[in-house]
Amino acid sequence: MKYKEYAEDIARLITSGELKPGQRLPSVRELGAQRGLSPVTVLKAYHRLEARGLIVARPRSGFFVAQRATQLLMPPRSAPVTRATPVRKSDFIYEILHASKRPEVVPLGSAFPSPELFPHARLARSVSRAMKRMDPWRAVTDLTPGSAELRQHIALRYQIAGVAIDADELVITDGAMEGLNLCLQAVTQPGDTVIIESPTFYAALQAIQRLGLRAFEVATDPVHGMDLVALERVLQRQRPAACWLMTSFQNPTGASMSDERKAQLVQLLAAHDVPLIEDDAYGEIHFAGRRPLPAKAFDKTGGVLHCGTFSKCLAPGYRVGWAAPGRFAQRVQRLKLGATLSTSLPAQLALQDYLAEADYDRHLRAFRATLQEGRDALLEAVRAFFPEGTKVTRPEGGYFAWLELPSSIDTLELHRRALQHDISVAPGAIFCAREDFSHAVRLNYGHPENRRVNGALKRLGQIAAELTQPA
Repeated sequence: MKYKEYAEDIARLITSGELKPGQRLPSVRELGAQRGLSPVTVLKAYHRLEARGLIVARPRSGFFVAQRATQLLMPPRSAPVTRATPVRKSDFIYEILHASKRPEVVPLGSAFPSPELFPHARLARSVSRAMKRMDPWRAVTDLTPGSAELRQHIALRYQIAGVAIDADELVITDGAMEGLNLCLQAVTQPGDTVIIESPTFYAALQAIQRLGLRAFEVATDPVHGMDLVALERVLQRQRPAACWLMTSFQNPTGASMSDERKAQLVQLLAAHDVPLIEDDAYGEIHFAGRRPLPAKAFDKTGGVLHCGTFSKCLAPGYRVGWAAPGRFAQRVQRLKLGATLSTSLPAQLALQDYLAEADYDRHLRAFRATLQEGRDALLEAVRAFFPEGTKVTRPEGGYFAWLELPSSIDTLELHRRALQHDISVAPGAIFCAREDFSHAVRLNYGHPENRRVNGALKRLGQIAAELTQPA
């Protein structure tokens, strides 16, 4: 829509600093004449910017850039300790996450987008149709590696995006998490070292702890992803068994590696014969024109074990994901067979029907647009309500933003106080093997339809401000 496009143009000028705080914007009539827009379109754009806190209206004077509408600061690159560490955080992670499961809690700390954003009614019709058509023998023939038709649909989507994945390589799993765990198990032995990002997805820490492995955290930029120079230094000194990364829209920072950096990453790891476990759970949730290529697209040796899922972008609760484990495919299949035997056949057949009959890409376009609006609203709330010195990422996909608050703020205490107001957050301490990121927090912007979110963000900013005050 024209008013949204124009509002985004103005927002970029404000956040870049080209439009200064207090600067007057062109009048509705002036702007309409300059841009060939109707007065209604201009007003809708200005009201959208006003709702985001970027501009303010002054009676009989017009619209002005808000005083706090300055460029948000980006968190710095991480600087973890350069040695491998045993991981003992599963109980701590469970306690933090379990505390925010109550339905009355505003889910800023949730790991999931709003369930209201998914096509449940359309999926239900696919379930019904698939069950009526199901051959009972498929309960036997569709054991590991899973439904051949579903694997073909998944492979086709990759091929359309420019990634050559063979359907025969794919293993259908119980969500991406089972795929990631099976892949990690396939390439490691107890006592091995696994390279991870800093900060990293807490489930990677839990998997490393469960398998008796050690974590080696490598410096990571909140925009561009893992520092490849730092990674090369580690590879020259260590003999890691694997590397577990999110190369697109990383959880928790939202960082994404460029295609060039992904190619360099794959080449570097291949030179040292280190398998890459690539978590691509958020690849479909991009705000730009095309799906980012995964590192798997640059794999020439079969050393990338790539994992994806429908849980984050189409069908939460169905628990259908997949792994494309390269040269480790047979090993992963055998581990899957010995662990859970097979992923739910009704869920596989329902998704197979949906992909064949429904307009998946239309759903994704609406889903992405809603999440992008949620991101923008979160960033404006941080600008308006959080203490000076707060730094925040601006992800180009996914539904998480990473905040680094003033160093005097302990985000475990922020978490405790926020829960007293029925607000959840994900404190930084759960995203690292040690006790780093004590003043950082991950916030979920995937619930934009929840009317309590903006009020919760305002209250959270107030709590953060209180924690900056001396006791």
